[in-house]
Amino acid sequence: MTIANKELSVEQREELLSALKVRFEKNMNRHEGVGWAKVEEKLLANHDKLWSLYEMESTDGEPDVVGYDIEKDEYIFYDCSAESPKGRRSVCYDREALESRKNHKPENTVMDMAAAMGIELLTEDEYRELQKLGNFDTKTSSWVKTPANIRKLGGAIFCDRRYDTVFVYHNGADSYYAARGFRGSLRV
Repeated sequence: MTIANKELSVEQREELLSALKVRFEKNMNRHEGVGWAKVEEKLLANHDKLWSLYEMESTDGEPDVVGYDIEKDEYIFYDCSAESPKGRRSVCYDREALESRKNHKPENTVMDMAAAMGIELLTEDEYRELQKLGNFDTKTSSWVKTPANIRKLGGAIFCDRRYDTVFVYHNGADSYYAARGFRGSLRV
């Protein structure tokens, strides 16, 4: 559910904070040494970031804290759903790829959705870091930020986990599949 004015109601904010806190406490291995009170304080002071987390949550991303950047004083959230977020699948990589399709165009693109949500697409390195925290995308796959030289040639890359190994693959940027979405990151 996308909210047009990027403002959450009190009820939506409380519901989101409750879900984030439960997930945070259930998965302490993702953020050892980080306390919820400080995270919540940062969230309440950044309504735009809270809205972006709401978007991540409402598309089944299950965002959670995966790190803290001491230099920038920012908590780092990634989508931590077991499989690629359901509300972000069946999309090609970017607007150029979408416009190049002649038939059967998907409704949206990874890059457009991420921008609208106010999040960044995970890089390959970030995806690999996520995989150190659990087993993700064992049945699905997720687009990751594609290097410019690959994208310039019409391709895009995606990752998944099979055989207890993280794989990086390529596809035409205009391709899309029901089992491929994307994971995002957000700094608060």
